[in-house]
Amino acid sequence: MFSSFSYPKEVLWGPTLSNSNQSGNFGKAGLFFLFGLGDNMVDFKLYANANMGYMRDNFHVIPEVGITGYVAASQLMYIFPFVESEFTPYTITPKAGISLASFVDFGFGYGFKINEKDSFKPIKGFQFSIGVNIPFNLK
Repeated sequence: MFSSFSYPKEVLWGPTLSNSNQSGNFGKAGLFFLFGLGDNMVDFKLYANANMGYMRDNFHVIPEVGITGYVAASQLMYIFPFVESEFTPYTITPKAGISLASFVDFGFGYGFKINEKDSFKPIKGFQFSIGVNIPFNLK
């Protein structure tokens, strides 16, 4: 049943920087952990970011955690699809996209509002993002 699953031999980790557009522009900075790229049919990245944006005359920082599944990374060389979910105190955003060797991710999704932030417009709707993952321990 779990014959295609193996424990990762290596975990890549490092900073992630990105920009997303969802009800406004947000710069994102954080850390990622990528488990065993190429070892399984789906390889996982966990990350935590600080979303930073200036709206309604105020600077805001919104925490975010997410999980990405890189699909069939072991079968493809440098470009492969991914599915992703991002969670903030205000939205849940499922996404899909294309990754260039897991270093650059282009994602599209839709954010569902679960809460509203005071003195901030609602964060919901379509999202586009581009992100760069910089592994510190790449051999």
